[in-house]
Amino acid sequence: MDEIIVFDTTLRDGEQSPGASMNTAEKLEVARALDLLGVDVIEAGFPIASPDDWKAVNEIAKLLERPVVCGLARCREGDIEAAASALEPAKHPRIHVFLATSEIHRKFKLEKAKPEILKLAVEGTRMAKTFTDDVQFSPEDAARTELDFLCEVVEAVIDAGATTVNIPDTVGYSVPPRFRQIIETLYEKVPNIGKAVIAVHCHNDLGLAVANSLAAVEAGARQIECTINGLGERAGNCSLEEVVMALRVRSDHFKRSVNIDTTRLVPTSRLVARVTGIHVQRNKAIVGENAFAHEAGIHQHGMLKDASTYEIMRPEDVGLSASKLVLGKHSGRHAFQKRIEELGYDLDEDQFERAFGYFKVLADRKKEIFDEDLKAIVQDEIQKIPQTWELLSFHTTSGSGTIPTATVRMKKTGEDALTDAACGDGPVDAIYNTIERVTGVSAKLTDYEIHAVTGGKDAQGEVSLALEIGKRKVRGRGVSTDILEASAKAFVNAVNLYLYETGEASDPEKK
Repeated sequence: MDEIIVFDTTLRDGEQSPGASMNTAEKLEVARALDLLGVDVIEAGFPIASPDDWKAVNEIAKLLERPVVCGLARCREGDIEAAASALEPAKHPRIHVFLATSEIHRKFKLEKAKPEILKLAVEGTRMAKTFTDDVQFSPEDAARTELDFLCEVVEAVIDAGATTVNIPDTVGYSVPPRFRQIIETLYEKVPNIGKAVIAVHCHNDLGLAVANSLAAVEAGARQIECTINGLGERAGNCSLEEVVMALRVRSDHFKRSVNIDTTRLVPTSRLVARVTGIHVQRNKAIVGENAFAHEAGIHQHGMLKDASTYEIMRPEDVGLSASKLVLGKHSGRHAFQKRIEELGYDLDEDQFERAFGYFKVLADRKKEIFDEDLKAIVQDEIQKIPQTWELLSFHTTSGSGTIPTATVRMKKTGEDALTDAACGDGPVDAIYNTIERVTGVSAKLTDYEIHAVTGGKDAQGEVSLALEIGKRKVRGRGVSTDILEASAKAFVNAVNLYLYETGEASDPEKK
């Protein structure tokens, strides 16, 4: 297969994302990661932009030996000289010169006619060529440039010494069929095009950067400019991880290869997110938190049978250890049972059904169920004692200037439900006083502890308490996303344990 050159511009165009500026130390850290990733060309910065930019390009040029290190420059003498001086230590330097060519840029930004643009492009390319043999030229806003004029510019800069000509969709305006046509037209009408590598640099304003880049590859482009996590001006650039995995997974279609260690995609993505402070959306392809996560029961069942039912890539191929079966309200019995077994629990059929039922209730309250939640559910089932009394519902009223009151509805095995109410020093005390009235069991609370089972605002709270009933001490435990409900459950659990230990518990067989 023909190999596609991967040109990464995270340190130049990616850094132009608002809020994504990096200092020299951070740029060096990212540059090392890009080198390990296997990127062919690293655009290290825009040396004329600032002293810090010049220094970063210079330091990266000193540091890296394998990849081509590139510096950006306008077709201006000062820019080109700054790029050349910054790149002087590089083993494989490239100067990337650019000049806008579209009518809208010529008219409003540059205020120059076509002949002047052509002249400046050639002069800039020739000057860069005096410093290095590896020169790249970009006609800025090429996707909106008249095709005949674009062909004229490309031919002229290749004659002037450009070894790579990059065709940018600077404002993300193009669509795949049109962008493919642009590349095909260049190959048809530029007589010396075989002397240069044709590259593309696509922006994502319409969400088409990756699609346009792949269309260009189909038309003959041999270099793709991209960034980690799709960073860049406005809506960003072509995402490196997405375009690389598209070429890798669908090599049957594109017939192209890339020299990238894809197992480093996720680590590199996370590094760039940490350094820039711009985090990846959960559902982003390849590197998003949900990219290899499954919650729907049907999907989880298929995944447990064969991962290829719902995954076209292996998570290990992009640097993850495994897929993630997320337990939530859409999950089914198969995923729940598998995770319970992985946690080391062996439930009988009845225990499993009760645990699964509570899991579904909990999943309606929480976005994601964690292992700690599952342990709490299962331990309740394993330690189950006969439920002489069942808490059906409760309601509390409390607040500043209000007497805390609780109304509780409970049911004793084999009997009708009972409802009662009582006051207390607070809502928990009021609930406990009411439970005592309903059950007829008088208890002294000797210990009460509460802690979060997991993190997050929707975490379950676990209440552990100790009661003194007569001369006997019993402990109870309750878990819920509602801490008042967890407190009530813990008290009822302790009362049921007392009735069980004293032989007063109802026989479940007589229900």
